[in-house]
Amino acid sequence: MPTTTPLLRALVDDAAVFPPGNSPLAGAVTAHARHRAAPYAGAVGPLLVPAASADDLLRVLDEGRWARDEALAVAVVARPGVDVRILRGALDRLVADPRVHVAGAELGWYPGWYDDLAGDLPLAVELPRGPGADHAFAQVRAAHREGRPVVLKFRTGPTPTWPWPDEDELASFLRRVAVEVPFKLTGGLHHAVRGSHPVAGVAQENHGVLNVLVATAAALDAGSPEEVRGLLAVRDGGALAELVGAWTPDTTARVRAAFTAYGCCTVTDPLGELAALGLPAQEH
Repeated sequence: MPTTTPLLRALVDDAAVFPPGNSPLAGAVTAHARHRAAPYAGAVGPLLVPAASADDLLRVLDEGRWARDEALAVAVVARPGVDVRILRGALDRLVADPRVHVAGAELGWYPGWYDDLAGDLPLAVELPRGPGADHAFAQVRAAHREGRPVVLKFRTGPTPTWPWPDEDELASFLRRVAVEVPFKLTGGLHHAVRGSHPVAGVAQENHGVLNVLVATAAALDAGSPEEVRGLLAVRDGGALAELVGAWTPDTTARVRAAFTAYGCCTVTDPLGELAALGLPAQEH
């Protein structure tokens, strides 16, 4: 039986309901069931569900959309600015339902997050830009050092209020964070390799997940700003795949311990592109 390669294990969280995919929740649950039955299932993390959609999710389950024996694994997402009471209420309702396994929660950083969400539930705390970034990083780092199951979250795709972070900004994040705090990424990582790709019919600069993997390895080895930035800018997928293919199991483990996962609304696109570059999700 095939097993998932350590490089890609639980790498891609299913963000189908978020932009630019914007899948209806019922369709996302049905599609997620297909992902769970596919040969690449081990590369797929939980379904990401907006906190405000908790009751909608339970109604979808009442309709029988989740046609599998195991509980549906979800991470509950409160984007920056969402009232934490909405997140807490969603978690209470979903944790109480045996059809759902709540694998974690995601929220935008705010000063009181640590006290408001104390407990053992894994958390991803989205790092802000600007003056609050240093304080947010220090708080999350302290929580991680205390043994809390927390990671930093960074947005690699644009929104109406969040301009696309270029190679300099993403390299700075990786060099600062990777050695000290595990992290996940969200937004814009629809493809394996750095490039310009159409998003909702408009060409948009995208970072590549393969670039992020090799840049993380460099950051963990104290690579210079120029080295990490340069790896993020590489558009030769074959060259990147060759670098990763030469990794030892220890390097792979170190990189994935740092770069835990990322949310993607087109789950199969990056996995298919990685397979075409000789990095399939399954090993035999």
